[in-house]
Amino acid sequence: MLKYLFLLLAGLITLTTQAQRTLTGIITDTDNHQPLPSVSVLIKGTSMGTITNANGEFHLQAPAGNLTLVISFIGYKTKEVLVTDKQSKISASLAPENKQLSEIVITGYGIIKDMRSMGCSYATVNSEEQEAYAPIHDNRFQAVNLHPLSTFAADVDRASYSNVRRFLNDGELPPADAVRVEEMINYFDYQYKPPTGNDPVAIYTDMTECPWEPTHQLVRIGLKAMEVSNEKLPPANLVFLIDVSGSMRAENKLPLVIKSLKVLTQQLRPIDHVAIVVYAGAAGVVLPSTPGSEKMAIMDALDKLEAGGSTAGGAGIQLAYNTAAANYLEDGNNRVIIATDGDFNVGVSSEGDLEKLISTQKEKGIFLSVLGFGMGNLKDNKLEILADKGNGNYAYIDTYEEARRTLVTEFGGTLFTVAKDVKLQVEFNPHFIESYRLIGYENRMLAAEDFKDDKKDAGEMGAGHTVTALYEVVPSKGDDATYPLKYYQMNLSNAYYNEEALTVNVRYKKPKSNSSKVFTQTMRWNSQKVTRIPDDFKMATAVAAFGMLLRKSEFKGKATYAQVLTLAESAKGADKEGYRAEFIQLVKKAQLLNNGTPAYSNVMADDDNQ
Repeated sequence: MLKYLFLLLAGLITLTTQAQRTLTGIITDTDNHQPLPSVSVLIKGTSMGTITNANGEFHLQAPAGNLTLVISFIGYKTKEVLVTDKQSKISASLAPENKQLSEIVITGYGIIKDMRSMGCSYATVNSEEQEAYAPIHDNRFQAVNLHPLSTFAADVDRASYSNVRRFLNDGELPPADAVRVEEMINYFDYQYKPPTGNDPVAIYTDMTECPWEPTHQLVRIGLKAMEVSNEKLPPANLVFLIDVSGSMRAENKLPLVIKSLKVLTQQLRPIDHVAIVVYAGAAGVVLPSTPGSEKMAIMDALDKLEAGGSTAGGAGIQLAYNTAAANYLEDGNNRVIIATDGDFNVGVSSEGDLEKLISTQKEKGIFLSVLGFGMGNLKDNKLEILADKGNGNYAYIDTYEEARRTLVTEFGGTLFTVAKDVKLQVEFNPHFIESYRLIGYENRMLAAEDFKDDKKDAGEMGAGHTVTALYEVVPSKGDDATYPLKYYQMNLSNAYYNEEALTVNVRYKKPKSNSSKVFTQTMRWNSQKVTRIPDDFKMATAVAAFGMLLRKSEFKGKATYAQVLTLAESAKGADKEGYRAEFIQLVKKAQLLNNGTPAYSNVMADDDNQ
């Protein structure tokens, strides 16, 4: 019997080995016969592919049987090559594109030069512009005796705040769905201490009276990720995927993209590598993977980028991933960074196809970060989904200062993940809390059973990142209630007067792991005046109230702009970067836009001293 099992196993191994083969080849220019680097070589009908090296050579793992290779390079005609099951070496040449690509395009900042150097063909872009945001429906209060668990994915995206700032600075109130309150709260730095144990994340909790609903309490839950100095970050294999389509012509789009990525380039170390892929009607590699020591070469390539054309976003993303895979670092940070307004309109453009592609690459260890730019046609809803599916973060860059913060001040956190699929599950003790409402995180909510499901995607935390969540809770009236889960067991043990108000459970995976770990912290009931809480807590509270006012939320209670200003001004502190001072000015602008009443603030009175 063992002999037959052995023979069967050997046969299966032989079949598996025969099912794969390695194709090698070289791609050249038909005119001068010179090898072409960074040419895309894809197996037709699949996502399997690679790019040629500096000598025009490629190596590609392919299935057995006949297949067709699709060979493409920006500025050249795409070619399909039939490969039989007996072939292992392929030579092919590409002919330069003969179409006239020297059309002149007038933009707000000058005349674009001959596009042949970029190899981009393009068509007229519809002048109609419209921004897109996913609908948000505010979380509602949940009764603890019916829903004792609140579960959501940790999130450190901050795009909503800078986008809201853009609207207010332009003299407009933002659309309600552009205001994601959790992203506004998490825009600010909070001084949580980094973890000291084996877990890469630490938990912090506290509570206070709720300023906009005095009979309620406000609970703050904070997470802090481990800090890693830039010198100790693993080597990076980055691919800049840049939208150079016609929709990116405005000064706050491609020109700002170039400035932003130059800032990031300055942070690169010799051990880091960057490639640049562009897409506009066609997609191509304009800079092969280049070490961070060659900063001038990287910045020169950025300087040559010019906008014009339709947007082959899907093709660009596929090529960017192929480029990242060709230069994959086993123990490094492999990441595609896409810079766009999100206006994909050619190629793989459905959300389902993009999500599948990005999720597949995430499982292979190539993450995606998204930088959103521009106004008028910003596709915020699509960009947020791409980042979530790609285990990366989404930032909206409205100014050069925002680029500096995202790509310089927080270089490690933006580009290096220390914990992935981070989930929080809070269990409330009904002896203290009758009902609760999570403020924000509407598109991050999870079912209770998802907490233990390692296949369920969640949020990511980069080095040094913080996550802050606020719950508005209604205190219990003290009557006997059914005690669910943990606190039910405590009730059976006559622990009715236990001082725990809630328990926070955090589950996470290490970046290279597919199995999760969990750790827990409890919080005692400790009601205190808002005047006595730390400045960070005051600031988070002010931002939450501001977000609800902008959204015209039914849960804003007695919140006013004056109250927000009072809280924010008392929480300003040292404010080295000036972000809190800027917030105060934004609140004043919003109040004027809302009702024309001059903004003002009152000195907060300490009720204990009255």
